[in-house]
Amino acid sequence: MEGKEEDVRLGANKFNERQPIGTAAQTQDKDYKEPPPSPLFEAAELSSWSFYRAAPNKCASVGIQGIAWAFGGMIFALVYCTAGISGGHINPAVTFGLFLARKLTLTRAVYYMVMQCLGAICGAGVVKGFEGKRVFTDKGGGANVVAHGYTKGDGLGAEIVGTFVLVYTVFSATDAKRSARDSHVPILAPLPIGFAVFLVHLATIPITGTGINPARSLGAAIIYNQDHAWHDHWIYWVGPFIGAALAALYHVVVIRAIPFKSKS
Repeated sequence: MEGKEEDVRLGANKFNERQPIGTAAQTQDKDYKEPPPSPLFEAAELSSWSFYRAAPNKCASVGIQGIAWAFGGMIFALVYCTAGISGGHINPAVTFGLFLARKLTLTRAVYYMVMQCLGAICGAGVVKGFEGKRVFTDKGGGANVVAHGYTKGDGLGAEIVGTFVLVYTVFSATDAKRSARDSHVPILAPLPIGFAVFLVHLATIPITGTGINPARSLGAAIIYNQDHAWHDHWIYWVGPFIGAALAALYHVVVIRAIPFKSKS
């Protein structure tokens, strides 16, 4: 034991002891200078442009990624908050798909769709109120139109595929059979749904501005109320409803046909 203790002592003394990380280490050999404490009140700030520039400003450079993250994150939050109340549909296409899969009654489906459209109209009106009529009009009112260089068929196809991805994700994230079979894998349903919305926006914003929600498209078109906003409007109803129907069909015919095997 004495030999081992000697080895430990020699090993410990072989290297110079270093200053421990913490406040003591920060008091010596600083390569930066601590800013002085801020005063409680500084009158000169009120005449400084940087003071007012720090307030909310126009986000003109967020790009497609920023828009996609905003939609995906908001859907995640809204679905999480409303799932326990109404199922967190928010979207007539989602409601339509769930109705075809016999997840809710016709009465409830129609009621949800009407409320979703009214909510979208009110939301677009609030945006117009905040931006002002001139800015709102210059920005196109958020109305969906097929981008230049793409045909109506391109727009319809993008809306079908995009909505299929969204609604199929809803079915997968809320499937009771999957929850029972993969009970060891916790699934927070709003998370994959929001992420699906994010990915679909990345793919379809350059083509259609991303509808995949007929209520959202209707609300913007009504408040904007310009002729060109209505030219392609049918695409943002027909496309999402076809995509939702295909997702419901795939879920009922294929996914439900898979036999359930309990792990118990």
